[in-house]
Amino acid sequence: MVEKILANLEKSSCAVDNTFLQAVSEVLHSLTPIVESDPRYEMNGIVERLVTPDRIIQFKVQWLDDQNRVNINNGYRIQFNNSLGPYKGGLRFHPSVTTGVLKFLAFEQIFKNSLTGLPIGGAKGGSDFDPKGKSDFEIMKFCRAFMRELHQYIGARTDVPAGDIGVGSKEIGFLFGEYKRISRNYDGVLSGKPYAFGGSLMRPQATGYGVVYFAQEMLKEELQETLDSQVCCVSGAGNVALHTIEKLQFFGAKVITCSDSEGTIYDPDGIKLELLKSIKGDEKRQSLKLYKAKVPTSVYTQKDDYPEGAHPVWSYPCFAAFPCATQNELTKADAQSLIRNGCIAVVEGANMPTTPDAIDLLQEEGILFAPGKASNAGGVAVSEFEMSQNASMEKWDYDKVDRKLDELMRQIYKRIALTAKEYGRERNFVDGANIAAFKRVAEAMILEGV
Repeated sequence: MVEKILANLEKSSCAVDNTFLQAVSEVLHSLTPIVESDPRYEMNGIVERLVTPDRIIQFKVQWLDDQNRVNINNGYRIQFNNSLGPYKGGLRFHPSVTTGVLKFLAFEQIFKNSLTGLPIGGAKGGSDFDPKGKSDFEIMKFCRAFMRELHQYIGARTDVPAGDIGVGSKEIGFLFGEYKRISRNYDGVLSGKPYAFGGSLMRPQATGYGVVYFAQEMLKEELQETLDSQVCCVSGAGNVALHTIEKLQFFGAKVITCSDSEGTIYDPDGIKLELLKSIKGDEKRQSLKLYKAKVPTSVYTQKDDYPEGAHPVWSYPCFAAFPCATQNELTKADAQSLIRNGCIAVVEGANMPTTPDAIDLLQEEGILFAPGKASNAGGVAVSEFEMSQNASMEKWDYDKVDRKLDELMRQIYKRIALTAKEYGRERNFVDGANIAAFKRVAEAMILEGV
C-alpha cells in the first residue's frame, strides 16, 4: 500500500515537490510495518488522507516600496492537518519559498507537533518576499499587505502562524498589528509576538535550546555521556544556530564551527559567541568574513572552495554535530567525514538537513541520529506555551518556560526511544519518531471520522 501511495504522489507532483516527496517517502517507509499490521488504517484511508493537505492557499501580495514602486509577491498558507488541534506552523519569507517547499515543511510539522503531545495540528506558510536589503518601512508595508490577504484564513482556534526564516519578532509585530486593525480582536492569532504584547519569554531561544536539551538527554540515556568539555560542530549562523551554540557552551561544550550561505568559520579555540552575535544576531546578516578579520587564528573557507557535495563545516573532528542551517545540507560525503573524524552523534536543528543516504550511513555506523521533527520541536512547543498564556491572559516567568521546555524535550526523547524499542528498532530514532507521531494523529483521525 505504501509503495502505491508513493507512486501516485510522484505522478501527481511536479519537480518543485522533490523535498515533499523525500519527506513523505522517509515517513512512509518507517510506517510500513505498523500500517500493514492494523487494518483500521487502510479501512479509514489514513495514509492517503495524511499525505494530502486539507487546503493549499495561494494569494497575490501587492505592496509599495520606499520609492512608491508597486511590487508583487506570492503568498501561501498550507493547512495540512488539524486532527490534534488548530493548524500550527511558521511563516517563511525567502526567495526560495514555493508550494513544494511549504508542503514538505507543513507535512513535517504534523509529526513534529504530534510528538510534543500538545493540542496542535500542522501547517506552514510564507512568501517569496526577501526581507534582506529592505528598510523597516518596506518590511512593514509588505507585512501589512500580506496580512490583508491571510487574515481570513487564520484565528486563535483555527490556524496560529509563527515565525520562521525571514520572520522574526519584528515581522510578527507588524503582522499582528495589521490583523488587530482588520479584525478588531486582540487574541493569540500569531505566536512569536514581541513580549510587550502577548509574546512568551524564551521564544527566540526555544528551538536552539530545545535541540541541546534533547541531545543532553539522548547522550545521557544511550551512552552515559554529557556535553561537558566535548567538541561540537554547528552549521548555520541564524537564530537556531546561535542559540544552539549558546546552550552548548552553557553545558560546557566547545563549539568550533559555524557557517552561512557563503562560507564556514573554524575556530580551534571555540566560537566567540558575542562576536558572532554582533555579526549575525538581530538579523544583521553580515558576512562571516568579519569573524576571520576579528579572530586571525580562525579559518574561513569559501563555500565554492570545497569539493562538490561536501561542506567544510563537517570536516573537523568532533564529538557531536548539529546541522542548524537548511534542508539537505549534510550529505553522504559529509557523513563519511564525520565518521572518519570520530563523531558519535548527529542532532538536527534544521528541518530535514540530512540527506536520506547520509542518514542511512550514519545509522549503519552506529552514530546516534536525532531527526529534526523530534530534536527541534522546542520552537513550536514554546509557541504553544504562548498560545496557552494568551488564552488565560497570563505571563509565565523565564524559569517556568525553561523548565517546561526542558521537560518536554526529555519526554519527546523518551517517547521516540521507547517506541523504537517496542517495534524492534532500538536506537532508530527516525522510525521511533515517525511511528510515535503517526499513531497519535491516526487515532484522532479515526475517532473523528470522515
